[in-house]
Formats: sequence, structure tokens, C-alpha cells
Amino acid sequence: MQYALLIYTDEKQEAETTKEQADAIMAAYFAFSEQYKDKIVAGEALMPTQSATTVRAPEGKALTTDGPFAETKEQLGGFYLIEAANLDEAIEIAARIPGAAYGSIEVRPVMKFDS
Repeated sequence: MQYALLIYTDEKQEAETTKEQADAIMAAYFAFSEQYKDKIVAGEALMPTQSATTVRAPEGKALTTDGPFAETKEQLGGFYLIEAANLDEAIEIAARIPGAAYGSIEVRPVMKFDS
């Protein structure tokens, strides 16, 4: 089964990290990705929320707003899409994502539709 592992961290805290700290964090992510390369289907880091655009389309007309919809303490910073045998395995993998040490990881099963 596929699971989305959504990585939430505090962008303000991340902005205050030194280059050495940021390099160490990235090295940890690269090591995680290498360790679980047989489980990872996809994964990407996201640009900060200040670069986001929220879109709504009432009555079919697109209306845009700069930034995310809600103010939160932690922001979605990236994700992995993994293949795991079950929720327990997905949680075990999520706990090893470096961001879990200072943020949170939302584990969500991916919905499958019949073709």
C-alpha cells in the first residue's frame, strides 16, 4: 500500500539554522533517502509558504490568494510517497525522517481508485 509522509516543520526555526546545521540536516535526508530507496516512490522538498498561492474556484472562476490558507506553527515543507506493507511499517519509516526530530510527520494512506 502507498502512504504519503507529509513533513511539517517550523520555517522560522529553519531560517535561523546556520549553514553547517543546514548541511547536516540535508546530509541526514540524503542518508534517509538512500536507506529507504527501495520503499520511496517519490519525494520532494517544497519552497517556503511565502512562495505559495492558494486557489479557489467558486462558480468555476479561479480566485487566488498569496500564501497558504491557514496560519500554523508548522508548515508543510516536503513529502515522501512510499510503498509499505501496512500502517505500522509506514509509521516506522516516518519516525526515521530527520524532520520528525524537530517537527511532525503526517502519515496518510493513498486512496486507490478503480480504473
